[in-house]
Amino acid sequence: MLIALPALNDNYIWVYGRENLPVIVIDPSESKQVIRYLNEQNLSLEAILLTHLHDDHVGGVAALKAHYPDVPVFGSTETANKGAEYIVNSGVFSTKHYNVQVLPSGGHTANHVSFLIDDHLFCGDTIFSGGCGRVFTGDYALMFESLQRLKALPDTTIICPAHEYTLSNLCFAEHIMTEKSAVQNHKVLVEQLRAEQKPSLPTSLGLEKQINPFLQVNDLQTFIQLRKAKDQF
Repeated sequence: MLIALPALNDNYIWVYGRENLPVIVIDPSESKQVIRYLNEQNLSLEAILLTHLHDDHVGGVAALKAHYPDVPVFGSTETANKGAEYIVNSGVFSTKHYNVQVLPSGGHTANHVSFLIDDHLFCGDTIFSGGCGRVFTGDYALMFESLQRLKALPDTTIICPAHEYTLSNLCFAEHIMTEKSAVQNHKVLVEQLRAEQKPSLPTSLGLEKQINPFLQVNDLQTFIQLRKAKDQF
């Protein structure tokens, strides 16, 4: 089960679980819709994961902990003051039913991490469909390295970003990419989904390699130029 719960203006709170097992919640910016969904579906909560420290990813943690006091919260060093009880910067950790691989993915923030559960990548604000996160740290080399690390995963990896930015990203991709057909075809689909108020996510790494210009650049200088161009687009 993979559910994108809309939150705030354009966030998604991801809920993931295998059949008949408790679920994991990733980046709960708010709490009410999480609690409501779990109650409606009669689901148990096994863990909360935090990709980074921004409030639109951790804003619901305190209320969720008040409601589910025994549920552990995992996150990188930078989320220690945002509700994370167990610090995970890399490697693999286990909850009762899941093995979670932690992939360092700094750049948007210094200690941003992504979580790989089964074949699902919860990448916060590192990869978006058709784009990548802003480099608030100013460390473009770190962001480029993070994208290269995530890009090395299998093409079948299901990518679960934390924001609905797909249409604006595809407009930029269409503007700057030489080969536009894949972008244009996907843009038609996304426009239809959004008109029906459906998420454009998740996506797949294989698709992103076709439509995401930030996954097509192979050197740091080109990445810097591209990211700065997107900032001004």
